[in-house]
Amino acid sequence: MPHTRDITALPILDLSLLDGTPAQRQGFLDDLRHAARDVGFFYLTGHGIDSRLLKQVQDCARQFFSLPDSEKAAVGMINSPHFRGYNRAASEITRGKPDLREQFDLGAEREALPQDKDSPYWTRLQGPNQWPRALPQLKPLLLDWQHAMTGMSLRLLRAFAQALSLPQDAFDQLYGDKPNEHIKLIRYPGRGADESNQGVGAHKDSGFLSFLLQDHQAGLQVEIEEGRWIDALPRDNTLVVNIGELLELATNGYLRATVHRVLSPPKGGERLSIAFFLGAQLDAVVPLYPLPPALLHEARGPASDPDNPLFRDVGWNYLKGRLRSHPDVAQRYYADALIPNTLSA
Repeated sequence: MPHTRDITALPILDLSLLDGTPAQRQGFLDDLRHAARDVGFFYLTGHGIDSRLLKQVQDCARQFFSLPDSEKAAVGMINSPHFRGYNRAASEITRGKPDLREQFDLGAEREALPQDKDSPYWTRLQGPNQWPRALPQLKPLLLDWQHAMTGMSLRLLRAFAQALSLPQDAFDQLYGDKPNEHIKLIRYPGRGADESNQGVGAHKDSGFLSFLLQDHQAGLQVEIEEGRWIDALPRDNTLVVNIGELLELATNGYLRATVHRVLSPPKGGERLSIAFFLGAQLDAVVPLYPLPPALLHEARGPASDPDNPLFRDVGWNYLKGRLRSHPDVAQRYYADALIPNTLSA
């Protein structure tokens, strides 16, 4: 294991090596385990997602953000109890401060679950997306990309299981047939001289795995050790991957969910990124997986924030994060869940 002070850039992993020789495959699994434990972030090449599709998604995202404000407001997240839709810059909150980014969130296209007085609050999270009428091509394109990303990310998740000497299907029960597939289109405007540089405040991701497609503007930073940040600079046709808190929890901290942030671009610039988050299905409960003794000895325990504790119940954990990040949506649709201690019930 390298000392954190020796890490100055994210490691680069080639997913296509899973289809290589036995030696190449094992080398990839070893590199995957080390990258996920020592850094919690890495670049992924050989992912198999068509570069033309990646460009189409970026181009269409730019078209969305270029729509008139009235068109974007028509699909505002405030209209959705499922936390789907558009937010203008400074609407989402991280660690109590607004993030200077506008964004469009969507998930798997599923029907809302029936509700009664005994339904857990988190069951309200499932439901349909909102789509802008002025950009009809966005829906089929993003759903195609979501399908491609889900297939690739589940393949990578199974590789994680093997890298930890677990059965290949060890995590399958958690994502089941309804994984939590979350896409976020994000535009960071250039900041003014008197504005905060918080594009996104320092945080960890929930879920299993996060994937980020960047344009050519830098801004993403990873906290390798307390107070020391390195840049995750953009690379063509390459995804940035990081570990979510669910994998950290499931492996007793062997895999690392790493704090990261995004700095706003300078005045006159902008930054576009497309994020895909793979999470467990909402009704899953995260177990503690039995790692081999050698790996268990290196596990550090999950680093839970006392002000933002982790729940093994996936639906509750995901809802908690949504309520904190989007207080306006929380107040409109979840006022009954905002009673002190309700979420810990």
